[in-house]
Amino acid sequence: MVAITFIEFDGTSHAVEGPEGATAMETAIRNGVPGIVAECGGACACATCHVYVDEAWTEKVGAPSEMEEGMLDFATDVRPNSRLSCQIKLTAELDGLVLRTPETQG
Repeated sequence: MVAITFIEFDGTSHAVEGPEGATAMETAIRNGVPGIVAECGGACACATCHVYVDEAWTEKVGAPSEMEEGMLDFATDVRPNSRLSCQIKLTAELDGLVLRTPETQG
């Protein structure tokens, strides 16, 4: 299992675990993490699973694909460390990942 900490905009922390191969979005939904809406169910067709990758993890998570960047155009308050959690595949290398949720989803 891969440990992820989701931190809400108000600082509330949610420590969850997901299996390797799942996405951060799937793990958030399965664990009832507030702030991850996931309207499209993980198809990279909306921006309602927008997260900010903690700076310590940006290199390991990697950059968004061109398709993901296009969807981020619809997100609110996009930053350089913005990603869609449906596009972050969990691997052993990401154990301990820290993601922050925005105040609102676009």
